[in-house]
Amino acid sequence: MTRLRIGLAGALTLLLGSVGGTASAAAAAPPALLAHQAPLALDGAATGWILTSTALVLLMTLPGLALFYGGMVRRKNVIATITQSLGVASVVTLAWFIAGYGLSFGVGQPIGGYSGEEVQSYIGSFQALFLNGVTPATAHSLAPGLPEYLWIAYQLTFAIITPALIAGAFAERIKYSGLLLFTGLWTLLVYAPICHWVWGGGFLGAAGVLDFAGGAVVHVNAGVAGLVCAIFLGARKGYGKESIVAHNPVLTMIGACLLLVGWIGFNAGSAWTADSIASVALLNTILAAMAGSLTWKIVEIMEKRKPSLIGVLSGLIAGLVAITPAAGLVDPKGAVIIGLASGPVCYAASVWIKKLLRYDDSLDAFGIHGAGGILGAVLTGVFASAAVNGAAEGATVAKQIWGLGVTIGWSAVATFLILIVCKFTTGLRVTAEQEQEGLDGHLHGEVMEGV
Repeated sequence: MTRLRIGLAGALTLLLGSVGGTASAAAAAPPALLAHQAPLALDGAATGWILTSTALVLLMTLPGLALFYGGMVRRKNVIATITQSLGVASVVTLAWFIAGYGLSFGVGQPIGGYSGEEVQSYIGSFQALFLNGVTPATAHSLAPGLPEYLWIAYQLTFAIITPALIAGAFAERIKYSGLLLFTGLWTLLVYAPICHWVWGGGFLGAAGVLDFAGGAVVHVNAGVAGLVCAIFLGARKGYGKESIVAHNPVLTMIGACLLLVGWIGFNAGSAWTADSIASVALLNTILAAMAGSLTWKIVEIMEKRKPSLIGVLSGLIAGLVAITPAAGLVDPKGAVIIGLASGPVCYAASVWIKKLLRYDDSLDAFGIHGAGGILGAVLTGVFASAAVNGAAEGATVAKQIWGLGVTIGWSAVATFLILIVCKFTTGLRVTAEQEQEGLDGHLHGEVMEGV
């Protein structure tokens, strides 16, 4: 009996030990990766550079774009305009956390009779809803050397600035609640799909459409949406009949310079590592910006006899926009040509075409970002060089135009539909009285005094 008890006890001990060992092994096993993920193979140098670039790109919106736009509106609307950039950043950040990241960079899952690979060409996924499944040990398969948390943050900064650019088209006349609803819907329904198609493994990227840092995804997308918004909302009261001048060009100067510095993280950071491609992208960014500023100035002198500070800064931004899709794909000679072309093209779109067609694109969201982005994307097909970046192999103007056509079409139609939803829910345009007296006091209870 004693031997039997000892034997039973030993067997029970072995059994429990076996179960415990199995449980421990199961607990130690790494969680299954999501379809878009790879195990993190940390690249310290790349991580350091993208940490820096993330801060630089965020600087572009806050405070860069906020001050750039804030200086160009009338004094009675400065606070409202700056607050719009903050509101957009808040809404986009939460939308990105909830579903935007997965829709942009997730891998499409099978739907109905379609395989995951077929779905992947058109949409991301909800696997990373609320960032579920993202851990310190995971990376996105596109950048296995970067922690996924960092990749998410870096891509978020691009998602933030894109709808913030749109706000320049309808400055001085939109309701704040309407702006916030528009931003949330637009981020998920316009930005995320186009981002996925070009950068997230979708059909445009697979077709060879090149967009190094956001010519189509950011600038053309925002510019076209801005044009639709400007036409949908209608012109500001007194537009074309009374003088509407910039409140403080010095604020615009500060904002533009912050944008220039931040753009280094925007373009050079899009190499995703600290290498020769990041280096040429940085140099190309500076070259194109200065070239664009110079040619805008020349055109303005020819027409108005005087170069304005706002004009010189607009040319600077035009050069930055135009080089964005090509930054890490062309050599410096190509960058200079793109920059030189951007000044006259964006001047024409911002001044002559706007006056001819009589739409009120308040701060030239389309004139600079739309026109400049289209120019840069097309010229990327001309100047992209495999000697600079192997990804440029097979680049053609036809592929670039195809990508632009899809981007423009989706952005225009989806933006129009979102505007209709906003009009009949929150409303979009402030009252005539609010617009006349200024949005600062009416919408935010604050006004600028003595500045």
